[in-house]
Amino acid sequence: MGPQSTPDLSTPASPLSLSTIAVVGLGTMGTGIAEVLTRAGREVIGIDTDETAARQAVATLEAATARAVARERITERERQDILARFRTFTDLQAAADADLVIEVVPEDYELKRQVFAGLDAVVRADTILATGTNALSVTRLAADSQRPERVLGVHFFNPAPAMKLVEVVSSVLTAPTAVAAVTELARDLGKDPIAVGDRPGFVADGLLFGYLNQAAAMYEARYATREDIDAAMRLGCGLPMGPLALLDLIGVDTARTVLEAMYAESQDRLHAPAPILGQLAEAGLTGRKAGRGFYTYDAPGSGTAVPDAESPAAADELAAGRTVSSVGVAGSGTMASGIAEVFAKAGFKVVLAARSLEKAEKAKARIAKSLGRSVDKGRLSAEARDTALASITPAGALDAFADVDLAVEAVAEDLAVKQELFHTLDKVCKPGAILATTTSSLPVVACARATSRPEDVIGMHFFNPAPAMKLVEVVRTVLTADEVHATVRAVCAKVRKHPVDCGDRAGFIVNALLFPYLNNAIKMVEEHYATLDDIDAAMKLGGGYPMGPFELLDVVGLDVSLAIEKVLHAEFRDPGLAPAPLLEHLVAAGCLGRKTGRGFREYARR
Repeated sequence: MGPQSTPDLSTPASPLSLSTIAVVGLGTMGTGIAEVLTRAGREVIGIDTDETAARQAVATLEAATARAVARERITERERQDILARFRTFTDLQAAADADLVIEVVPEDYELKRQVFAGLDAVVRADTILATGTNALSVTRLAADSQRPERVLGVHFFNPAPAMKLVEVVSSVLTAPTAVAAVTELARDLGKDPIAVGDRPGFVADGLLFGYLNQAAAMYEARYATREDIDAAMRLGCGLPMGPLALLDLIGVDTARTVLEAMYAESQDRLHAPAPILGQLAEAGLTGRKAGRGFYTYDAPGSGTAVPDAESPAAADELAAGRTVSSVGVAGSGTMASGIAEVFAKAGFKVVLAARSLEKAEKAKARIAKSLGRSVDKGRLSAEARDTALASITPAGALDAFADVDLAVEAVAEDLAVKQELFHTLDKVCKPGAILATTTSSLPVVACARATSRPEDVIGMHFFNPAPAMKLVEVVRTVLTADEVHATVRAVCAKVRKHPVDCGDRAGFIVNALLFPYLNNAIKMVEEHYATLDDIDAAMKLGGGYPMGPFELLDVVGLDVSLAIEKVLHAEFRDPGLAPAPLLEHLVAAGCLGRKTGRGFREYARR
């Protein structure tokens, strides 16, 4: 739905007063919304046909406010006032005097339609009816209502008291005054509302669930373990939770429902629910609430995962490794110097080789500055800095790698360049030396085949900046020897990095999940569904992402992003992975992000 269907909120009519609010459905989300409203001074009518749920909602609010008193955030008098503003009922008739009704019953259209029909019979003509759905059609619910102009969506995020984002969803039928009133209410609650049109998932979940679906499919294909997929996205992208753990938290059945709705509208295969979601849901393994989903939990409703048959063994190395005491790093850029710094700080002897001795010395000088900053911040002693620097030997040719135990290349992301380099490494490195590539998108096996010892070649994908980022994707080809794999995992542990295993296919784990998500964000802008700022805000506030997708694209570089998108599309042949035309147009125009001063946004020139 384009912007023409979203009411203009810039000059709204005078907002309606929303002082008495009914919340229908007192599950986790409904109870959280009720807490937010009562704390903000609203009279709240909680309605649930299950008396147990109503009692639990009261108990939850009592416990939450007691904690707030203990932490001196509110007084006992304020607590009593909050509790007095929350009343619970089991009949929709209780909503008769409400100015706004928010329904948060389970994601079932017929159930929601029945709730709205019941509300039509009891509320005032000017009462706003809001659905908390994130998957079903707000327009359809409005059309089935007696007064569609007062129906909209108000999508809070879980846990509602903590999460700042609220998506205010309007249909083509929604009156601007209703949108303005709910938007003003959200701001008064201390939330950050964004205005969106009616489509499954809206902004945040529309981007999030496609990513979660791809992660489920990756796990189902046995490409990587659940632990490695989750660790990769936490450590490689700074996300608060891994995708499979998040699916368990959301509910596998809920995720499947959202994806079915998204696929019905988009027909994009990336939204077609991974079969494993259906299998788990049908088996009742819906995640934390059932005590088992992708992980197993110590009890239904618990967030504490316990070991099960899929848990990795304590000693997971497949073979005895080789001894590594000296490392060669090829390259002179940011990544090469960062990797050299990592190895030097961990006590390895490092040979840093570039195309000239001058370039290698400049790279070492960059490392010296980085180590100096660590000393200034108290993270490293001056003695440790001096020891690390002394262990790095700059060189102007790869011949200096003759005695290294591990050679790591970090040169340009160009297959021909890397193949030529590996051909040279094969000649100069001693027998038994491991040859590693830091590629993020090229086939590792193509580098291996440039040598006479493909069994010694492996991928070690560090993340930028290498000294700070904890993740290393360890990429085995079909030819990599077990002991080479075991050695590299052991080396990762020695340099205090977290290794995750993955096979030799485009994007490995992180980029294969990250860049389709970024591409989908661009498509939202192309379709005029939401603005750059709203999408970035939605993912930071609603998903806990450290950066919004457009902030991240401009940092990574639009040319780099486009190259990775093309590789993913070429490998998987999925139409949904085709790079968004807007990305291609910006790259063609030389707008590459922060490094050129303009990408999706403009930046001050330095």
